[in-house]
Amino acid sequence: MLRLQARAGQIRNAACSQLSNIKTTPHSGFKLPQGITRQYSTGTDVEPIKKLMVANRGEIAIRVFRACTEMNIRTVAIYSEQDMMHMHRQKADESYLIGKGLPPVAAYLNIPEIIHIAQENGVDAVHPGYGFLSERADFAQACLDAGMKFIGPSPEVVRKMGDKVEARDAAVEAGVQVVPGSPGPIESAEEALEFCKQYGLPVIFKAAYGGGGRGMRVVRTIEEVEENFQRAYSEALAAFGNGSLFLEKFIERPRHIEVQILGDHAGNVVHLFERDCSVQRRHQKVVEIAPAPLLSREMRESITRDAVRLGQHVGYENAGTVEFLLDKNGQYHFIEVNARLQVEHTVTEEVTGIDLVQSQILVAQGMTLPQLNLTQDQISLHGAAIQCRMTTEDPARNFQPDTGRIEVFRSGEGMGIRLDSASAFAGAIISPYYDSLLVKIIAHARDHKSASAKMLRALTEFRIRGVKTNIPFLLNVLKNKEFLTGVIDTYFIDENPGLFQFIPSQNRAQKLLHYLGQVMVNGPSTPLATNLQPSDTIPTVPSLPTAVKPPPGWRDVLLKEGPEGFAKKVREHKGLLLMDTTFRDAHQSLLATRVRTYDMKRISPFTAFHFSNLYSLEDWGGATFDVALRFLHECPWDRLDTLRKKIPNIPFQMLLRGANAVGYTNYPDNVVFSFCALAVKHGMDIFRIFDSLNYLPNILVGIEAVGTAGGVVEAAISYTGDVSDSTRKKYDIDYYMKLTDELIKAGTHILSIKDMAGLLKPKAAEYLIGSIRDKYPDIPIHVHTHDTAGAGVASMLAAAYAGADVVDVAVDSMSGMTSQPSMGAVVAATENTEFDTGLSLENVSSYSAYWEQARNLYAPFECTVTMKSGNADIYKNEIPGGQYTNLQFQAFSLGLADQFEDIKKTYIVANQLLGDIPKVTPSSKVVGDLAQFMVQNKLTAKMVEDRAEELSLPLSVVEYFQGMLGQPPGGFPEPLRTKVLKGAKVYEGRPGATMPPLDFEQLKAELKEKHGHVREVDVMSAALYPKVTDEYLDFKSSYGPVDCLDTKLFLVGPKVAHEFEVEIERGKTLSINTLAVSDLNKNGEREVFFELNGQLRSVRIKDSVALKEMHFHPKALKGVKGSVGAPMPGTVVDIKVKEGQTVEKGQPVLVMSAMKMEMLVSAPISGTVVNLAVTKDMKLEGDDLLMEIE
Repeated sequence: MLRLQARAGQIRNAACSQLSNIKTTPHSGFKLPQGITRQYSTGTDVEPIKKLMVANRGEIAIRVFRACTEMNIRTVAIYSEQDMMHMHRQKADESYLIGKGLPPVAAYLNIPEIIHIAQENGVDAVHPGYGFLSERADFAQACLDAGMKFIGPSPEVVRKMGDKVEARDAAVEAGVQVVPGSPGPIESAEEALEFCKQYGLPVIFKAAYGGGGRGMRVVRTIEEVEENFQRAYSEALAAFGNGSLFLEKFIERPRHIEVQILGDHAGNVVHLFERDCSVQRRHQKVVEIAPAPLLSREMRESITRDAVRLGQHVGYENAGTVEFLLDKNGQYHFIEVNARLQVEHTVTEEVTGIDLVQSQILVAQGMTLPQLNLTQDQISLHGAAIQCRMTTEDPARNFQPDTGRIEVFRSGEGMGIRLDSASAFAGAIISPYYDSLLVKIIAHARDHKSASAKMLRALTEFRIRGVKTNIPFLLNVLKNKEFLTGVIDTYFIDENPGLFQFIPSQNRAQKLLHYLGQVMVNGPSTPLATNLQPSDTIPTVPSLPTAVKPPPGWRDVLLKEGPEGFAKKVREHKGLLLMDTTFRDAHQSLLATRVRTYDMKRISPFTAFHFSNLYSLEDWGGATFDVALRFLHECPWDRLDTLRKKIPNIPFQMLLRGANAVGYTNYPDNVVFSFCALAVKHGMDIFRIFDSLNYLPNILVGIEAVGTAGGVVEAAISYTGDVSDSTRKKYDIDYYMKLTDELIKAGTHILSIKDMAGLLKPKAAEYLIGSIRDKYPDIPIHVHTHDTAGAGVASMLAAAYAGADVVDVAVDSMSGMTSQPSMGAVVAATENTEFDTGLSLENVSSYSAYWEQARNLYAPFECTVTMKSGNADIYKNEIPGGQYTNLQFQAFSLGLADQFEDIKKTYIVANQLLGDIPKVTPSSKVVGDLAQFMVQNKLTAKMVEDRAEELSLPLSVVEYFQGMLGQPPGGFPEPLRTKVLKGAKVYEGRPGATMPPLDFEQLKAELKEKHGHVREVDVMSAALYPKVTDEYLDFKSSYGPVDCLDTKLFLVGPKVAHEFEVEIERGKTLSINTLAVSDLNKNGEREVFFELNGQLRSVRIKDSVALKEMHFHPKALKGVKGSVGAPMPGTVVDIKVKEGQTVEKGQPVLVMSAMKMEMLVSAPISGTVVNLAVTKDMKLEGDDLLMEIE
């Protein structure tokens, strides 16, 4: 390396000696190689600048530094304490801290210290940039007094043009038409009122000593004058150090046209054509265009001529902008001069080819415009340019500034694209103290439409994560047809609400990294039930022929014949049909319903190909619905869609709890009907409809809802007792036959016997099914059971022999115990008989092998940790399969393993106390809750009966006695019911019958307010499980598509140095490598480092354990309207209420300031301020609690 540097030095020296006599022609934007002497044909008054300070920050500072570097001028930066890590100080040759201990903005307004630093470090010129001190005459004068050049107009011109009243007077003197305005600064709201009365409304407040939209307020009613005066004054004071305001008549619907001028000390003034800055929001320019589209030649010549005339009249030197409003009648009015470089100078540079910053410096050195080859006839237009100001503002939240750390930054580049930025890099911290500008993107092309296309392409390429940006809004602007025509006015944004219809950014990769980091730092997001770890083995999917469609199945029959024809074909079928419960009830019973769509969809093509003659596949409904949302963080509707696409030929079956749909409570009828219609739309076919108490009115609601939706109605009788035991009279054959009569009369297509506890013994199966078949020879019969006692296969074979058409099984590795009987056993037992299932035992074995490996992934939820075998005592306690597993696990986890036998025995007692009821969710929960309550409190049946009035019984028990589940067979036991209720409300008849219909549109609006974009299925999920759906949508917004992760990663996360891939959609795969986890930082965070697709990324995760020992300001409660949060990070500048004060909805309660913008916070509801959580001047993060209103 040293040899290479030495050789480069030799080459440079040789070039210098050979070229020392070459004369060069100065040209703005041209870089002279080091070692080549600059020789200008200039006068003796040219004083070359050797060291230049930029009294500013951010991208404009870097823009000037780059120009200086090309001109071999040494650069100096100043920076505030808050800008210690900012890029502009690193781009300069030297940098110095300014304003230690001062507020962030005040640091850059500290003239004495800036001058001192400049003098102390040999600076001979100062560039003010834009904003801050750029239009302060006293600063310009201070620079000159200190013997330094000021890169800008003379102090007198800065003063005159900075005073909008004097500038207006100068325009009048120069013969330029102006807008009616106040003769001088407005000192009070009272003066403003007088002006409004004289000239009429609307009017506009403007900062007298600055621009950029700061201190601007439009007033349309007299009532708004005082408040807007105060806000405009405060903003102007904060932004420019002077709060003086003046008033102008507000011109409606203007185009904002500004002319770039450049002058020299010899009195030469030229224009560099105009810019259209009409795309504005809050008077802040968002998009700038050069030249102004569709401006006639005559208008262009007239408006630029007036700009030059004004510049000549005031003796303007250096760069400046003359701004006009062009009304709809073709009349233009002067409004102000910005005696500085503008943010949007870039588009002028692109269309003229002139470097304005270098031109400024050269003019300040004493050169004239002719010497720079910048006479008017040498300046011409070349194409069109557009600048977009990309800001860290969230357009979906009314452009609230966002702050934080940029986690990912990928820019849009390519031909015709220029980027001017300062903080645009991964790891940059966006603070609330300064302007929200992140990047200026400039597109240059032959014409306006071509430039728009380039800009659109470039913006689409950007990927910024960690902070919100206005990119979605800018994309909408660039797609807008009105914008593409080029003729728009300052009302463009206000009158195009479509600009605010955003397609949410998916941000999937970064969100997944946040999830993985969260699990690595804080542990699993779904609670693990045991200490067992998921297996490392990825389940092997059996091979399949490629590009071969699955054979036709029973769903093809259903689609062709309809529900009635389907039922007829089922009844006519020779052989025994099977329903496979592996995708739902099997894992609900054995693995706490935790099996994910990820593992189901992998085996789905094999299932479709080799099990096409299954009657149905049970894969939805019941507990899988809420568990998917609550614990697996995936949408059950997406599961249904995914499986339907991969298994198009097998009917899907779900469990519908009658009037309870897939919930545990009562719903309005329109919810049940809408749910069934949506389920059919998403691919559900057969609905097994039951009621936990066999309460007929609840079942009939489900039958009607499914029938209306076009699904197959499979009405179910919940089996309990023992029909083969003649001594048990309550649930005898007559009971079941009467229920059968009612369900067939109600129009069920198929009749189901739902044996949820596995109580149906072979003899009882033969008796019950035989009796139904004898009376109803044409109705298809489907029998469901659990294998808790181990007699399931025998019972299902007995049912088949007695006339059942369909029985339930689970694949071998997911069968037995509280699950369903073994598929392989039933297939083998019926092979080569009249009940042959038509399934291959070899395929069943391959299918079972996959699920055996998959089951090991869910080891933390494995029921065999506590349950080692089936148990025939269920014939006595009648505990349903899934509940049996849960109760046993609960007993073990609570250290009550030795009491499980007591719980089972007490379950029998509790059931009798409740009236000996059918036990299936949710009625089984009532019995279980009462049993556990009795064991914990050492209560006997007599004690419960005697002390019912004083006991605090479980809520589920009280609601049961109220009639909220419906009416149990034989009615409620008395006097126990009366004692338990203690006068509480009693529901007679069907509970849901009196409930008013749910307003789905209102629910959708509420969800959109909370979560932004929501789908039809999200609204339905919220109708059933409001809190769970809210939590799911919040989780998805934070962590993205976690359902794409393999199961071990999802459950326990990766280890350091773990490399893996995640397919987020077909054809898009993320390659991730976990690198490291940092120590705890002062904010209670750990930084987790990844390599994503070969690029370093990191996320910061709050350590939940460490946070318990650290104090942080509380956050507003999401979804609680009275919990008022900070709309943006910033500082509290005014508090308008006190604790105990009554406020009205919409009443201003507090003022915040961030990025030099003030925001009024209003009360979201009417009520009383019960807690004021902030004080004046307190600095806050977004969503920090401001106050609580009740």
